[in-house]
Amino acid sequence: MSLLKRPATLLALVVLLLTAVAVVAPALLAPYDPYDSVGSARLAPPSAEHLFGTDHLARDVFSRVIYGARLSILAAGLAVVAGVTVGAVTGLITGYAGGRVDFFLMRFVDVLIAIPGILLALIVVASLGFGPVAVALGVGLGTAGAFARVMRAQVLRVRSEEYIEAAATLGVRAPTILARHVLPNAARPVIAMASLELAIAILAVSALSFLGFGAQPPAPEWGSLVSEGRDFVATAPWLSLLPGAVILVVVLAVNGVARQIGGDK
Repeated sequence: MSLLKRPATLLALVVLLLTAVAVVAPALLAPYDPYDSVGSARLAPPSAEHLFGTDHLARDVFSRVIYGARLSILAAGLAVVAGVTVGAVTGLITGYAGGRVDFFLMRFVDVLIAIPGILLALIVVASLGFGPVAVALGVGLGTAGAFARVMRAQVLRVRSEEYIEAAATLGVRAPTILARHVLPNAARPVIAMASLELAIAILAVSALSFLGFGAQPPAPEWGSLVSEGRDFVATAPWLSLLPGAVILVVVLAVNGVARQIGGDK
């Protein structure tokens, strides 16, 4: 079974490497400018010249997908960072403080978890306005509750260790104990969970972009590219299918590598 996993993991790493290049230096992979027409061939099918065909404005779809990786991946990464930050800090405080602080903050976390993540994201976007940053913050808030629960459980485990009690007995201040002893020993499951959540965040960001809440045209973004092809499904299905396939491949690659990081056998 391990022999079967190695090629799959290697392929996933190659996909993630190409995605990283598309985020950092898309011009290295994109053969055309994503905003300019490449001729008069509108809605041209996939070919050697245009791998993903052209759209209704004769723009190269493959180039737009490559450039769209930057907005989509950065928004998903920002969502995970926001979710980890809010959730980890909340779980760290509640798990160590206990008592009423733990009770009231965790009830708030329960409310966050009870509300569907996409609905929370829509509320945040409606409050802050459209755009990748608002979408990322909305998606991050939707994941913060799960991170808070995981961090709290780890802090409760670490808090009972003898070296934590010894540090408190010696008069070490609580913030120092949290920063030097509790957080480093409780963070590993949260980091593993963050890598898994990145795949979910990519899907959530793409879904909100598909609904029109992300980057506004003509900026390319994976979800908006899928949405732009809806009007041409009967005549040019590749406009939606191929960007959607890219989202699927990247999500599967992120999920596969994340499971290896998390130690899933």
